[in-house]
Amino acid sequence: MNESYHPYLFLAVFLVVALLFPLTPLLLARLWALSFSPAKPGPQKNATYECGLDAKGDSRVQFRSEYYLYAILFLVFDVEVVFLVPFAVAFTNLSAGAAVAMLVFVFLLVEGLAWAWMKGVLRWV
Repeated sequence: MNESYHPYLFLAVFLVVALLFPLTPLLLARLWALSFSPAKPGPQKNATYECGLDAKGDSRVQFRSEYYLYAILFLVFDVEVVFLVPFAVAFTNLSAGAAVAMLVFVFLLVEGLAWAWMKGVLRWV
C-alpha cells in the first residue's frame, strides 16, 4: 500500500521539534528555579559586582565613534584575507571567470579603502 504524505508534513514536524528542543530545557530550568531557589533580594545581592570592587560613579563611558569605524574597517579587511588566501593557493588551477570574479572583489575592497581614506576616516586624531 502506497501512502502519500502531504509535502508540508515534514516541515510541520520539523518546526515543532525545532521549537520544542530549545524551549523544553528552558522551561524545565525556569520551573526548577522557581521551586528550589526563591528570590531573596537585598542590597548586597542586587549590588553591581565588578571584579570584587564596589562600583563608583556612572558605569557609562563615552567612546568616540571613530573607534567603532576603525573596528568595522579592520573586520572588513581582515575577512578579505579569508577569501584571498584560498584564491592565491589555487590561482594556477582557476578559470578565467574565477580570476575576474576575484579581481572584481579586490576592486570593491580597494574602492572601500579609497572611500575611507578620502573621507578622512583613517586619520588617528
